[in-house]
Amino acid sequence: MVKKQFAVIGLGRFGSSVCRELYKLGHQVLAIDSKEEKVNEMTRHSTHSAIANGTDEKALLSLGIRNFDYVVVAIGDDIQSSILCTLLLKEFGVENVWVKAQNYYHQRVLEKIGADRIVHPEQDMGIRIAQHLTSEKIVDYIELSADYSIVELIATNKVANKSLINLDIRAKYGCTILGIKRGEDINIAPTPTDHIEQGDILIVIGHKNDLKRFEEEGM
Repeated sequence: MVKKQFAVIGLGRFGSSVCRELYKLGHQVLAIDSKEEKVNEMTRHSTHSAIANGTDEKALLSLGIRNFDYVVVAIGDDIQSSILCTLLLKEFGVENVWVKAQNYYHQRVLEKIGADRIVHPEQDMGIRIAQHLTSEKIVDYIELSADYSIVELIATNKVANKSLINLDIRAKYGCTILGIKRGEDINIAPTPTDHIEQGDILIVIGHKNDLKRFEEEGM
């Protein structure tokens, strides 16, 4: 794995969660927040930590913010600070700026000032939970765009002991099996002759309508 350098600005629930996971994955992480107690909490979960205001141009430059591969702006409820911080980062020439958006209007401003990726953690989690609630077959759900998604589906006896070539899922439903999880093992890019067992988890990509049809008819 190629290690990257990340900076996370704003150490609320979302920011601290991102920080912990990146650090756990072995990356270099700089944790930044204006509140000392939040910075202290992340000392063990980051490579470096700093007390600084995300809208303070001099403070950001002194931390070498330009040198990071990615900067995540996770400033909480202060939309104005989030926007100003994002603007500064893009003016500094930071290539990848990911920003947590509070609402649609916040997102529109972030798009106009050049944020590279805008995330809605509450909305995204809400979609995933709704998918879990509406189908016992869905293990996980990732929305790729307005039309396409990846889902993890539990294989039922309807597809058990059959090979992918026999099921012909792509031709029948327009979906592609990316992988098959069986216990702790995962088969990435399975071959047409690979068999499915009941209880396997199928990682499937496709148009949302096709995925729904496969879930309801094929599984």
